[in-house]
Amino acid sequence: MPSSFPRALAALAALSLTTAPLAAQTAYESVDPFIGTGGEGHTFPGAVAPFGMVQLSPDTDTGCVIRECYGHAAGYRYDDPTIQGFSHTHFSGAGHSDLGDFLIMPAAGESVLLEPGDAAKPGSGYRSRFDHATETAQPGYYAVTLADAKIRAELTAGTRVGVHRYAFPAGTPAHLILDLRSVLYNYPGKTLWSSIRIRPDGTITGSRETRGWAPARKLFFAIRPSTPLTGHAFLNREEKIDYKGFQGPGRGRDDLDQLAGRALVARLDFGKLDKPLELQVALSSVDEDGAIANLDSEPGGFDAIRASTRTAWEQALGAIEIEAPAPTKTMVSTALYHALMAPSVFSDADGRYRGPDDQVHKAEGFTFHSTFSLWDTFRAEHPLLLLVQPERRNADFVNSLLASQQQSPFGILPVWQFHGRETWTMIGYHAVPVIADAYLKGVRGFDAEAALDAMVKSASYGPYGGLDHYMKLGYAPIDKEPEAASKTVEYAYDDWTIARMARALGKDQVAASFEKRAGNWRNSFDAKTGFLRARKTDGSFRTPFDPTAINYGSDYTEGNAWQYSWFVPQDQAAMFGLLGGDKAAVKKLDAMFDFDNSKLDYSHAEDIAGLIGQYIHGNEPSHHVAYLYAFAGQPWRTQERLKQIVESQYKTGPAGLSGNDDLGQMSSWLVFTALGFYPVAPGSNQYVIGRPFVDRATLNLPNGKRFTVLSDGLSATNGYIGKVTLDGKPLDRSYITHDELSAGGELRFTMQAKPNRSWATSRAARPFSTSTAR
Repeated sequence: MPSSFPRALAALAALSLTTAPLAAQTAYESVDPFIGTGGEGHTFPGAVAPFGMVQLSPDTDTGCVIRECYGHAAGYRYDDPTIQGFSHTHFSGAGHSDLGDFLIMPAAGESVLLEPGDAAKPGSGYRSRFDHATETAQPGYYAVTLADAKIRAELTAGTRVGVHRYAFPAGTPAHLILDLRSVLYNYPGKTLWSSIRIRPDGTITGSRETRGWAPARKLFFAIRPSTPLTGHAFLNREEKIDYKGFQGPGRGRDDLDQLAGRALVARLDFGKLDKPLELQVALSSVDEDGAIANLDSEPGGFDAIRASTRTAWEQALGAIEIEAPAPTKTMVSTALYHALMAPSVFSDADGRYRGPDDQVHKAEGFTFHSTFSLWDTFRAEHPLLLLVQPERRNADFVNSLLASQQQSPFGILPVWQFHGRETWTMIGYHAVPVIADAYLKGVRGFDAEAALDAMVKSASYGPYGGLDHYMKLGYAPIDKEPEAASKTVEYAYDDWTIARMARALGKDQVAASFEKRAGNWRNSFDAKTGFLRARKTDGSFRTPFDPTAINYGSDYTEGNAWQYSWFVPQDQAAMFGLLGGDKAAVKKLDAMFDFDNSKLDYSHAEDIAGLIGQYIHGNEPSHHVAYLYAFAGQPWRTQERLKQIVESQYKTGPAGLSGNDDLGQMSSWLVFTALGFYPVAPGSNQYVIGRPFVDRATLNLPNGKRFTVLSDGLSATNGYIGKVTLDGKPLDRSYITHDELSAGGELRFTMQAKPNRSWATSRAARPFSTSTAR
């Protein structure tokens, strides 16, 4: 959609999200891919199919290094003035930069520049200025006019194929620049090797191996243009191998049909064209032949691929039918769109893929996926996918995790994996709750016994993250392991999900062992201060202690004691008991949200965004906290806090996300919250009721059933739940079960202006906690 559309919606955001007229657009039409491309959302506006291997999108700046790359983690930033080119791989909302593989940029004229140039100096290179008024973005489609060369660029993508279409000025020679040097998160020596060649049939193939966030990552490509080449030049820009004096066709190294090196750039000539040039590009982690086979697996030109991908997106987005005012529908539909990009397909059409051991494997009976941002996505992204994607897709995710564990040199499940490679980023072994939650919610199609074995191995691998000390002491000691306080509570939660799956499989001995470990959170909780704290090997708490301090490599992971002291999703009731009971817990929750930050400076911490007091919505450890009032018998306070969060943290337009989307977790939080419930503890098979933000929503569930949420009387002034019914019967508890949801039916909220202080307040009405489970 045109960039003017998100700007117009930004004006509408000033209106209440529940007072504007209901939107008549479909979910597909409501999506705005520009949401999150400004601020710190780190999303990209380019073309991608649901869970597609190819993410074909514009890169506005690829020259950043190390920390400077944070704002350009997705390649595109809305406030940049130029486009450097269009590359084929991107993360959606990651907190780290990488990818940007195989950048292509069209050029017109007799002379072609082969360096990107300076964005501040027009004409200094092949990059081009552009105007947002010429941009269009829809799921699976992106277009822009490159102002300097007057070229209209269009992009679309299938599962393993990206397709470009370029309309060049009439009567002007058309060229493409293929820059194999261009990468996101750049530094000297990142490209270890690259190659390019022209095959006898005119197909252009090649490869690149890089060392970046993921080590020794190999990727291959195949390019098939709609018009034969009239000329070309391959150059190696490595120091001492630079072919100086090259300016354009007929000069330089245009006699080579193949070249290898560490700094390759190619000029591809097509002469004067009387119709747009189309370019089909496929990727493979295996080899060039795999990329060619992937090209052949998705035949058809630009329009055919675009139509097919539109159909795929309409079907995927149709999993939730939403009735809401236009701004709300745009935000929620876009959130669902962002949640359906990853984990991405990574096996070729024939099932082959390159695994964590850098060897080629073949997926038998499933499609191998990668791009698992598990520290983020175990919370809401994967639970959402269990509701909106077929069982086969969710089984593919689990089988991919299990295959990676079997192929891992260390025999453990992925931590933060992309393109089959492990980055060792973040903490915990959060593939475990993803697998357990899937199994406990009925997903089959994978070996459950092997899955449990993989989960136990991951939780028992001593060299990883201080697990040897954790298993011995019952906590991770800070004098032996950084971020030890966070690791202790995250390990304990993961251990609880192992116990839950073991019980379901009848493995009582395993279950008992991990149920005991699940209580280890107590060992780092300081009842005297009311905070989770890091302990040393001798058992003492580390001092000095400042619960507001955020420093990387310290006691906590991307947060402080305020956020992490609430991370006991498996037993919130017991944690509240240590705080002094329900009233004390509510008082502390209020203190967190109402904290005066005016004298604190968190500018050194990239991921600390979206602050409401010491609640940090722009990062994941806080995401369940607003729902905790329900565990203390005050669900109306959850309703108040959710309104505060949604209205301050989500907007239409490029700056619509308060923090990086983290492969769909920020977006998944909004989807669940808009529906009126949230999975506080994946593995419990419960969803904690918050309050709805849409007038009506229908989930078209994977089992073919339909679950409808209705919000009677919802408005800007009616933000509290008066009563709830499930299939017409009163529901006087602050949770629903997965079985109730998956059975289909109707959840009806009656909204009112004042809080109902009697609804769902009894202990029996509260969500699951291990210590109070009946």
